Amino acid sequence: MTGYSNINAIAPNPKIMSESIKATRATVAIGDLIVDAFMLPDGSYRMSQTQAADLVGLTERNAREFLDSKTFERLAGHGFTPAIFDIDSEQSRGQSRFRGLPLEVVVIYWVYQCYRGNKKAFALLIALATESLERRFDNAFGMVRTEQERNDTTTARIKALESDLANLGEGFAIDDDIRQERDYLLSMLKQNSIDPYGVIGDDHVKGEETR
Repeated sequence: MTGYSNINAIAPNPKIMSESIKATRATVAIGDLIVDAFMLPDGSYRMSQTQAADLVGLTERNAREFLDSKTFERLAGHGFTPAIFDIDSEQSRGQSRFRGLPLEVVVIYWVYQCYRGNKKAFALLIALATESLERRFDNAFGMVRTEQERNDTTTARIKALESDLANLGEGFAIDDDIRQERDYLLSMLKQNSIDPYGVIGDDHVKGEETR
């Protein structure tokens, strides 16, 4: 990590909005991507909500709406409240504010984007998961690799995955559209008290035969 600087993290709880918490900022490389990383006094980490979305080709609004959704509530667990902070950073042009997400929340968001057919999220998570496994295997076998070596490997892996996924065309998006249409039709049947998986009665079959 490089580029350390002090910032103020303000918790969104209205009761403590006036209390600022000193945090530390650094830069982290994920392949050829450079990420702003934030560490709070308790040692926990945060990523900018805007950057979490940008890394998978989306806008901050998309991430914000996801955090407000029932889907996030189900994925995160019942009653789970993510520790989200507003972070003030001293910049040459004045203060800028960043909404920070715990890394667990960032990963949940990226995993959901994979489910939605987001190819950038898919390539990014596969590369990061593979690197995580390789680190553990290296430790077990006493292999020593520099961070630059690991990052070069991750860079190559992300680019190769993105190329392979691009060759799939719109397969992911099509599958997602099919799932949405299926879920909608199932919900409409259930709203009309129709069991979509029920056995068709003899009268219905006879009616079909006489047409």
